[in-house]
Amino acid sequence: MTLRCAVLDDYQDAALRLADWSPLDGRVEVRVLREHIADRDALVAALEDCEIVVAMRERTPFDAELLARLPRLRLLVTTGMRNASIDLAAAAGAGVTVCGTSSSATPPVELTWALLLGLARRVTPENNALRAGGPWQSTVGQDLHGRTLGLLGLGRIGSRVARVARAFDMNVLAWSQNLTAQRAAEAGAELAADKEELLRRSDFVSVHLVLSDRTRALLGETELKAMRPHAHLINTSRAAIVDRDALLRALREGWIAGAGLDVFDTEPLPADDPLRTLPNVLATPHLGYVTEGNYRTFYTHAVEDIAAFLDGSPVRVLTA
Repeated sequence: MTLRCAVLDDYQDAALRLADWSPLDGRVEVRVLREHIADRDALVAALEDCEIVVAMRERTPFDAELLARLPRLRLLVTTGMRNASIDLAAAAGAGVTVCGTSSSATPPVELTWALLLGLARRVTPENNALRAGGPWQSTVGQDLHGRTLGLLGLGRIGSRVARVARAFDMNVLAWSQNLTAQRAAEAGAELAADKEELLRRSDFVSVHLVLSDRTRALLGETELKAMRPHAHLINTSRAAIVDRDALLRALREGWIAGAGLDVFDTEPLPADDPLRTLPNVLATPHLGYVTEGNYRTFYTHAVEDIAAFLDGSPVRVLTA
């Protein structure tokens, strides 16, 4: 019996191109869905005949209600080894095995620096002016040498961001709820006494925390007003760590100089969202993990997960 597998949200048509799916020949019929399906009924209609689904990151929530409406589903593969949009307990209760894939920390580190450098050197406004025949040099960039980068989170990604900062001869401050002075020093950073000190002293603040009850809305009005008026905020982690309304006020009223954003409360970002047009925002459409190398890993491991499941020995299984 040939099983059916749906690959969700393959915006770039990369899944079949960047991995070898031949180990599943004759066992699994694979179909790729390039457009995101936000409507729940339409999603059920697209997946109801599938025993296997490959989900891209957290784009499509698999909660108890959706899982109950997909009685044929037996294997759910998510790219990455963490996915807050999947109800793992409900999946287990429905007899659905959930597996993950490896994911590299390098792509989000590189995008963090792309956003930070783009803001510091005013790349977007200067490029726009050049293309439009506008003034030749109209802004003055910020130096990185000798400036302070504040890192909220110094884990797998944050520690690598710190390494690059040292190459620019920047001072690095770091803070998170469980970070110790020793761990900060090992990563070449100074431990801030608290997040308020980090925000007051930093010229650039970059968020590298996991979203949880402790970090949700960690940066609100009080925190953003504590930042320096010339400082920039970069968030490539999760949008909900920064209070959206407070951020919009901060950008409009000049509490901070600008923001580099790769994550949003609603994705794709609505066409009329003010973050699309604010002049002091440099935004990308959640590209932190979107590189050829990462996609090769995602889909190669997805094939391995499916083959192992079919052979009765699932690998990279996620549990509640």
